[in-house]
Amino acid sequence: MNLFRTKSIEQSIADADEPGRKLKRSLSTWDLMIMGVAVAVGAGIFSVGAKAAANFAGPAVTISFLVAAITCALAIMCYAEFATAIPVAGSAYVFTYATMGEVLAWIIGWNLILELFTAAAVIAKYWGIYLSKVFSLMGVDLPPAVSLGGVDLYWGAFLIVAVFTVLLVLGTKLSARVGNIFTLIKIGVVLFVIVVGFTYVKFSNYTPFVPASEPTANAGAADVMKQSFFGFLTGAAPAQYGTLGIFAGAALVFFAFIGFDVVATSAEEVKNPQKTLPRGIFGGLALVTLLYILVSLALTGMVSYTQLAEAESPTLTTAFEAVGNTDAAKVIAFGSLVGLTTVIMVLLMGLARVVLAMSRDGLLPRSLSRTSEKRSTPVRLQIICGAAVALVAGLTNVDLLEEMINIGTLSAFVMVSLGILVLRKKRPDLKPAFRVPFGKVLPIVSAVLCLYLMTNLAVETWIFFGIWLVLGIAIYFAYGQRHSRLNEKFADAKAAVDGRSADLDDRDDDELTKV
Repeated sequence: MNLFRTKSIEQSIADADEPGRKLKRSLSTWDLMIMGVAVAVGAGIFSVGAKAAANFAGPAVTISFLVAAITCALAIMCYAEFATAIPVAGSAYVFTYATMGEVLAWIIGWNLILELFTAAAVIAKYWGIYLSKVFSLMGVDLPPAVSLGGVDLYWGAFLIVAVFTVLLVLGTKLSARVGNIFTLIKIGVVLFVIVVGFTYVKFSNYTPFVPASEPTANAGAADVMKQSFFGFLTGAAPAQYGTLGIFAGAALVFFAFIGFDVVATSAEEVKNPQKTLPRGIFGGLALVTLLYILVSLALTGMVSYTQLAEAESPTLTTAFEAVGNTDAAKVIAFGSLVGLTTVIMVLLMGLARVVLAMSRDGLLPRSLSRTSEKRSTPVRLQIICGAAVALVAGLTNVDLLEEMINIGTLSAFVMVSLGILVLRKKRPDLKPAFRVPFGKVLPIVSAVLCLYLMTNLAVETWIFFGIWLVLGIAIYFAYGQRHSRLNEKFADAKAAVDGRSADLDDRDDDELTKV
């Protein structure tokens, strides 16, 4: 049993052209750039920064965003080099399969499913909640959930997932056009929030820029589960703010940067991927980083971080209400709703593409990788993914697993960063259109930073992550390892060799008989 057998790049590209399992190349640089902004700029820009400022970093949340952006940029460089060398669907899963072997590729694919599925379900649920808030601001009482037989049904999640599942089934280019319109609207809303927010800035609110570290109030068992894994390993008491608070904040706001790896999953649907992918990914990341930094500066300049910390769930709305501008709440609620809309679309697409790549290889049922002859989209798979996301988002308390999104993404980033070093050593003949500069330095720095941010996630997140990995490994050995197409090829090759050996033995026996 060879768990670390690799799949050649040539075979991955050939499998992408298999009849009945092909995707259509229709996306441009602009489409990719907007896709990155679409999946990154969601409701998180209105809430996650406020939470990080209130509970972890104070005004230094701007540095937290920079740390997260640099970490993401380094990892995305590695993604871009891989994607231009292997321009097929599957992202980190395919890259790991080509460099580190099948079992590690399965684990990364399994983690990508965790990231994309959980993110889509959490955000679909929040979309329904924000929809109710928008209606309530207009004087219409529309509850986010209805009770059916004692079970709360979040109907908004079903609605939005159904709409975008249909759009994605109809075609990637059509859904990209719809996403472009929504993305431009929400960029306009974010710019409005930044401009208005800066009119209320008081420079005294930026002091102290890095608040002194202080112990978490009422520390107990629950706080230990909520504290960072790094703090748990080092035996530090649960605390907030200070230098470690900046990195804890970076681990939290990293949620706002997830999605650029999803853009890499669309490599097989991009026109001229060698040039289009790097331009689209980096253009989107640059725009998102600029927007996040400006929002965080406006937020922490409007009100003191201590005032944000007094709120049970601080958001940008908290800051505008504190300065007396309640009208801005309507704009923020609308912006959050529009922002979440496009995030759901890109996540649903990315989830289907990762499962498509894994099913092509036989690690999941091959029937899932069938694409429509007319539209070149994985119709059956997209519907299955949409139905699963809608059920979990509409019927469960999925928001308990929010941080699982971050740990799934970061684990993939670590493997892709290290995988670049393996790829260069194994295939020096490859000449990708984009190459990470400074040799081995940046990929190693990327892996270390991602791993460090992972340790800044909560202890309970690591426990849930461990359970998810055990479940994934069990599925691999129960199904994936035996049904792997690579395993079948190894078995066929071994059978051929054994057959030739048997023929030679028979010939030897015949010769001895003659003698």
